[in-house]
Amino acid sequence: MPSLEKQKSHIVIASDIEAQVERLELELKPYRVVKFVEENFKIEHAKAVVGEAYISESQTKYIVLAALEFTAVAQNSLLKLFEEPPKNIEFILVSPTKSNLLPTVRSRLPILKINSVRKKMDISLNLARVNYSEVFAFLKENARAKKNDAKNLIEALFYQATVVDALILTPSQLESFDKAYRLLDLNSRPQSVLAMVIMNFVREK
Repeated sequence: MPSLEKQKSHIVIASDIEAQVERLELELKPYRVVKFVEENFKIEHAKAVVGEAYISESQTKYIVLAALEFTAVAQNSLLKLFEEPPKNIEFILVSPTKSNLLPTVRSRLPILKINSVRKKMDISLNLARVNYSEVFAFLKENARAKKNDAKNLIEALFYQATVVDALILTPSQLESFDKAYRLLDLNSRPQSVLAMVIMNFVREK
């Protein structure tokens, strides 16, 4: 394990978030660790984090945000804080899946440890030249997807587009991914959200 002085703000992906919080507390001793452990991390929790972050510290303090789900509003409210944290403040986010976190959050905090075992999702689509029949087949195949399944599928589609198909996404395509996470957090119908993302690629051809 790296020395504590090198423990910078980062994201931990783990299926058992409470166990990971306990591990972090032990590993980060004797530094102070302030925990925010929630089932669903909302704007009121984000406001409490901001308040805690601006309590001045003479040595490093770690603020741990752990939740099964993070609302988009709460994440957006913390972006500036993650980008420009107060002196001696480091953040550690603990989530069961990367897809819980907005791409804008993941771009600011590196993922240093992935502890959960996740099923690899095979996206049998070439988003560079996807057609309507392929979209229909994909949506039919995933018709029973629940919210977290849909988040994982959105994550897999993003990987497929940017890594496998090596596409340079347009602003509207990037926005569709961010919007998808927000809609799923608002309990929109997963199949409709998936359709919105993929149809953006059909239109952009």
